[in-house]
Amino acid sequence: MDRWLNRVAVVSGSSSGIGAACCKNLVAKGMVVVGLARREERLQELKASLPKDQQSRFHARKCDVSVEQQVVDTFAWVDQTLGGADVLVNNAGILGKLHITDPDNAADLRAVLDTNVLGVSWCTREAFLSQQRRNVNDGHIVIINSVVGHKIPVTPGVGLKMYPPSKHAVTALTEILRQEFLLKKTQTKITSISPGATDTENFDGKNAMPMLRAEDIADAVTYCIQTPPNVQIHELTIKPVGEMF
Repeated sequence: MDRWLNRVAVVSGSSSGIGAACCKNLVAKGMVVVGLARREERLQELKASLPKDQQSRFHARKCDVSVEQQVVDTFAWVDQTLGGADVLVNNAGILGKLHITDPDNAADLRAVLDTNVLGVSWCTREAFLSQQRRNVNDGHIVIINSVVGHKIPVTPGVGLKMYPPSKHAVTALTEILRQEFLLKKTQTKITSISPGATDTENFDGKNAMPMLRAEDIADAVTYCIQTPPNVQIHELTIKPVGEMF
């Protein structure tokens, strides 16, 4: 991680779970971290939970990634205030509440797609353009995907709604971005990390199934970004021991 010392990472969806764990991990390893979330008070709580000597390297920024202008303004602020993002962790995502065939579900379906697909697109675009303007050729884009972005399990009586289609789009998006980075002759890396069931706010804590911890995913992010220049981990699937799917 030496080459990332005092360089800037932006982490979306940082108010809890995987995003918060990524922020803690990257700050502890010497990076300057900008945590993005809609719930600014949770970001301030996260900052207060850090060791005193690390708090100055964490910056809280309220941003709803489903709103393009907020993303544009946020990355402009990162450029002007901190010099620009060298690492981006696209973690923000929502499950959605309604089935695709439920009535009056347009707002819910759009919210999932706007956050999980367009939010990733906009954040990646702004981070990449910033790196290009600054001649940063070793940037890294990490996308927190899901195992359901590759294979959809049968969940009787529950249904996974628009979430798996959005994550399948993210899987395709990752490959298209990899090709675009090559087309533009950069060394920018991109990694999709696809966890299985993870113990976050998306679960109610009553599941008997094996679970990953948010910290497990944060460790995987660190592993992926510290690979040598000739190594790119394009896809990393992580499952808890004992998971049937």
